[in-house]
Amino acid sequence: MRDLVEPRRADITYETAEPVRYEQEGPVVWITMNRPQFNNAQNSQMTYALDDAFRRAVDDDSVKAIILRGEGKHFSAGHDIGTPGRDVHKTFERRLPFADHTNKPAAEMLYTREHEVYLGMCRRWRDLPKPTIALVQGACIAGGLMLAWVCDLIVASEDAFFQDPVLRMGIPGVEYFAHAFELPPRVAKEFILLGERLPAARAEQFGMVNKVVPRAELEAAGRTMAQRLAEQPRLGLWLTKQAVNHVEDLRGKRTAMDAHYHMHHFAHAQNDLTTGNMLGGHDAKSMAAANKKQAENG
Repeated sequence: MRDLVEPRRADITYETAEPVRYEQEGPVVWITMNRPQFNNAQNSQMTYALDDAFRRAVDDDSVKAIILRGEGKHFSAGHDIGTPGRDVHKTFERRLPFADHTNKPAAEMLYTREHEVYLGMCRRWRDLPKPTIALVQGACIAGGLMLAWVCDLIVASEDAFFQDPVLRMGIPGVEYFAHAFELPPRVAKEFILLGERLPAARAEQFGMVNKVVPRAELEAAGRTMAQRLAEQPRLGLWLTKQAVNHVEDLRGKRTAMDAHYHMHHFAHAQNDLTTGNMLGGHDAKSMAAANKKQAENG
């Protein structure tokens, strides 16, 4: 059977053995995505390392708050669709009750994989019993949105922007479909349909971002917020998270994501059938070029 997803690669090359750094300051843990050479694009190596880091922070009773950030110029350019470390067909020790994806044919491969590494992992991190803060600078694109949105609080630098341009691939938004919960529905449609950059200041107006600060003050703002959280009772923090998350789920967040996930993978399958490529012929270079041109024509 023809591999309808993409050719398997035997030449995966990781530029670092430490795609995620874990550092603790008293009751606060800093989890840092560490692929600045590729603007913190998320391959599976990084995703599973993030899961390890979050698990470590949860298991340590001395940790009261968690900060997620990205090394370098940008928070995250999204999912890895073009670096030497792209590892779609590689097997990792699974964390959720889904089968291995690497021996599955055609659309089943991607559908199985993304249940764990994208939708499943993000839901797992959203439900951590400890409060999380995303510090966003520069670009937060597509898969990067998923990492920021699962955090309880978001602090952004003045130069930060948010973008989901995957409609260019024929795909209706990234897998963790929180768009219409993070933004008003009509704004969410604009965000996806036009695929334009949403500046941090405008995101703050809609409540998607808690605070916007100069880039030089981003780390200090995150540290101050995390330290204040660390002063609160541990159980109270967990119960508060559960209460607000429950309200979101009562509003349909989980079921909306379930429905969207199937639309997302129908789009991938359509791309495979019509172009022989799950991303509709796009890769990191073509998407970056299109985004740059769109921004210039802004």
